Formats: sequence, structure tokens, C-alpha cells
Amino acid sequence: MVGIASYGAYIPRHRLPLSAVGGRAAREGGPEKAVAWNDEDSVTMAVSAAVNCLRGLDRKCVDALYFASTSYAFREKQAAALVARALDLRRDLRCADFAGSLRAGTTALRAASDAVAAGSARCVLVVASDCRMGAPSSGLELRLGDGAAAFLVSDADVIAELDAAHALSDEIVDLWRGDGDAFVHSWEDRFVLQEGYVPRIVEAVQSLLEKSGTHVGDYAKVALYGPDQRSLATVARKLGVAADSLCDPLFGRLGNAGAAFAPLLLAAALEGAKPGEKLLVANYGDGADALAFTTTEKLLKLEPRRGVSWHLERRHPVANYDHYLKARGLQTAEWEAPAAPGLSATIHFRDRDNDISFIGQKCNACGAVQFPVQRVCESCFAKDDFEPYRLSDRDGRLVTYTFDYFFPTPEPPTVVGIVEIDGARVHMQLVNCPPEETKTGLPLEFEFRRIHQVGGRPNYYWKAAPRSSD
Repeated sequence: MVGIASYGAYIPRHRLPLSAVGGRAAREGGPEKAVAWNDEDSVTMAVSAAVNCLRGLDRKCVDALYFASTSYAFREKQAAALVARALDLRRDLRCADFAGSLRAGTTALRAASDAVAAGSARCVLVVASDCRMGAPSSGLELRLGDGAAAFLVSDADVIAELDAAHALSDEIVDLWRGDGDAFVHSWEDRFVLQEGYVPRIVEAVQSLLEKSGTHVGDYAKVALYGPDQRSLATVARKLGVAADSLCDPLFGRLGNAGAAFAPLLLAAALEGAKPGEKLLVANYGDGADALAFTTTEKLLKLEPRRGVSWHLERRHPVANYDHYLKARGLQTAEWEAPAAPGLSATIHFRDRDNDISFIGQKCNACGAVQFPVQRVCESCFAKDDFEPYRLSDRDGRLVTYTFDYFFPTPEPPTVVGIVEIDGARVHMQLVNCPPEETKTGLPLEFEFRRIHQVGGRPNYYWKAAPRSSD
């Protein structure tokens, strides 16, 4: 039995009301979309989704990590290796990036299943994450949203077995983004829908049904990629999907999350599924994918996940369109960003356990936890007698703090404080923490974020956030 053993999701907390696009007044309660903020991108969202997926599991079980995205910051540097380092996974795992298509997420999911079925890996972590931009005030800007989904694919403790899959590839210029382009481009909508999306999704699903000997009515939940509500409804009608079986596409709440969109809908379907139900997910991009799953009794034993519904409830409306433009770096600036190479690669390499993995140390002599790593224990003065101690998945507490009104942020001030983590004290920025809710003793957890960007290269670190109840 090969399939999904766990899942997780991440949707940015910030929501941009669609009424505010173009500078109009924001209207609370209307349609909106999830937007990554100034220190978030496809990598940080991927790490957060993966952390949610791996909660309660031994991270040493992961043999491979597949990262899927169309919006990774580097053209030549592997994202999967960076995500694996942030998660403190084993160094002897295989990493691969899947890119170039909106189907990258489901393609990676199927590749992971093939690897497990072939015996070349026991557990593969698949993370799909996208942060695409439409040109300001364009139709695409209204439709695109940001998010990430993660799945652990395995042959043990499977909560959803992969029954069948079908893929077809096609060449069509419908949506594209060239090298150096900031925004996604689209050809005329009617052409995209009539010649690309609708016939390809329908063909992929019908071929899957024929291959598996099933009917669309056999599936309790059908998750369909769609560029908009009307087009998705057309596909559902052609396939004969009942209204109560069609997964909510989350238009007006999330937006089209690119390579992560269909995976997020699959994660949402798993949240509300019962053992023995059949699930179908179909994705589009340079062709189409269709995958069929059957849930198992193991679903009842899985520790509650921070899934799609959890993240949708955790929202912070963006006050106005200018804040969004500033967060995405779309405002005209007086000075261009410096073209220097940025942070020293040598320093980055030397400090990567501290900065990327957030690894401290625990003294074997007295048990004191310290960060950053050093040779002499601050408590008992024992020398070179430590073991690594991962801090990213621990609980923290705010000891003291200050408000910084000068650090560049779309919504000043930036909250900076001293955080205690199992006795270690770390200087950190806080996120998702309004000044009026900041207080000493505040319980904290940790999120992987961009700390700054110099010379066109993002640099990452961990930030503290108020601990959320599950």
C-alpha cells in the first residue's frame, strides 16, 4: 500500500480584500485572497507547511524531499536542499525541485509515490508552494493567491492509498512567465479555457475513471483545479460531479495558489474525509493530472493537523492596497536596491546550523540549553561536551521587547525581543504580533522567514510568533 501518510498546509495570515485592489477602499466581509507578506515567499511557506505535516513524527524517517514551485527566487540553486536544512532533516536524503508548470505539485506527488512503490525510498516529503504575482490592478492579480501544502508519501501508516493516476501533456501558450518577468502573463481568456483548461481536465479525469473502472459518483470528494468559479463549474458539469461532492475551490478566500492550488484542495479534502471514502484530485498546466485515493482507518489515528481550514480562520485583513504593494516590493523607490553580492557565502555556510536549521546545543554535563553554539558551557563551564538541540519546534517565551519604527516594514513597528527557549535566550524579531497584544511572558512558537534581501538574494532566519492553539 502506497499513499499519503500525513499532510500539512500553510496559508499566509494576511488577506487582501479584492475591493482594495487598485487603491479602492477595502471592504470587510467581501471576497479576498491570501497574500504572502514582506518576509514570506515560496520557501518560507514550504517550510511552514512541512512543519505542520511532520508534527508528531520522527523526521529521521524522511528519505527524500521534493519541492514544487513556479516562483522560487533562484534560477540556479536548489530549493529542496534549503527546505531540508531548515527542517533539520538527515543529510543523506535525496532532494529534487519540480518547476516550470502549475502541475509541478501533483507531478512531484506522483513521482514520490513511484519512488516508494519502486522501493528506492520509504518516505518522501512532497512540498508544493507558490507565490505568484499578477500585474497590479489586473485580472490575474484579483485571482492569484499564495499558499503551500505538504504530504508525506509512504508505504506505512497510509491514511489515503493511491489507487490510480493518469497524466497527459500538451503544448499550449496560455499562462507563462519569462526569465526576469515579475508578473504572470495570460493569453486571451476564452482561448485559454476552450483550447486548454476545460478539454484537458475533462480528458484526464475521464481517462482516470476508465483506467480505474470507477465512476465520478463513486468519489466522496472531487478536488478540481480551476482558474475561476465559472470555468470550474463548466468542468464539473461536463464530468457530472455532484454539487455536494465538489470541493470548495476557495475562490474569494484563498485565490489560485499556482502549483500549490490543487495540493491545497487535496489537503482540504483529507481534513473532512472519513475512512473508506474515495477522493479524486485533478490539476492543470501544460496538460493535466488526475489522481485517485481511498482513505483508510489510519486517518482516525493521525494527530490533528494545521490544515487549510485552520489557516483560513487565522486571518489579518490588509488595511489598504499601498501596504500590499510595499510588502511585495512593487512601489517605486527613490533608490534602487544595492547590487552587491550580499551576505558572505563563507559566513552563511559557517552559520547555517544556527541560521537555517536553528540548532542550539545542550550541555551533557549540566543539561543547560544554549544558542548560538559555543565551546564552553555558560552554566557549568564544561568544554566541548554538547549535543545538538533543535529549537525550531520548541515553545518559547517573550522575556523583553521593544518596538522598532525604523526597520523597513509595510506595517510598522517591527517588534524585536529576547526570547527564552528551554533556558536559552535568543534575540529575535516577532511576526503576527500587533503591538497592543505584545507583553512579557507571551507564549511563542517559531516560523521560518526572510530576514532581509541584499543583492537580489534572500537570506532566511527564524522569527517568533504568538503560539496558536490547535
